[in-house]
Amino acid sequence: MIEVENLRVDYGEETALYEINLEIEKNTTCAIIGPSGCGKTTLLYALAGLISPKAGKIRINGEEQTGIRQSTGVILQDYGLLPWKTVWDNVALGLQVRKKSRNEIVPVVNQILEELRIEDLKYKYPVELSGGQRQRVAIARTLTISPDLLLMDEPSSALDAITKEQIQNLILRIFKNNPMTIVLVTHNIAEAVFLGQKIVIMEKAGIKHILDNPYFGDEELREKMDFYRICLKVRRWMEMKGR
Repeated sequence: MIEVENLRVDYGEETALYEINLEIEKNTTCAIIGPSGCGKTTLLYALAGLISPKAGKIRINGEEQTGIRQSTGVILQDYGLLPWKTVWDNVALGLQVRKKSRNEIVPVVNQILEELRIEDLKYKYPVELSGGQRQRVAIARTLTISPDLLLMDEPSSALDAITKEQIQNLILRIFKNNPMTIVLVTHNIAEAVFLGQKIVIMEKAGIKHILDNPYFGDEELREKMDFYRICLKVRRWMEMKGR
């Protein structure tokens, strides 16, 4: 699904990513974790086509990335909701931009609002919502376009512990019910372990280590010792000096 080959991204004279090589299989999840400033969000933006690399290639479904794909959904850290639009209109936005008719939009939006259990919020505005509700709306808006690739930047960073787990559970349920490739950036080890089949551990401008997570998909994983073992393994790799 995703092939990253010798990717380099510069911001002026500073190298944000250097010789990144990564493969992510179709309909799997990948969590990217690392310290602040290591380049993980830059990598996500490059996958989204929002920034252009100085060197290297990104291929998605065998096609070289040259810009923003119609079938890529992106959820940014601040949710990106339009404050002057209701929940319903925010969720419908992606379809409206794609010039879908109202007869096409209405059943899709209503179905997704119901699936994410936010149909009772459809006439509210973002300012009236909690952080968890705003995140659900952002996810709903992305799902309306039926993406085959979903990119998420810190999907639960601003939420309290319980709401954070609820959003993580929701993302896992969405993945199981709607086959797609999910790549998420996080600074939270527990989130990376719960949501990542593949866990990419980054250091400054590069990848330090990649772990396969054999426990992914277990909704009760947080209650098991295996969860804490792999969390500890990720932590040790993050703390390790050098590659």
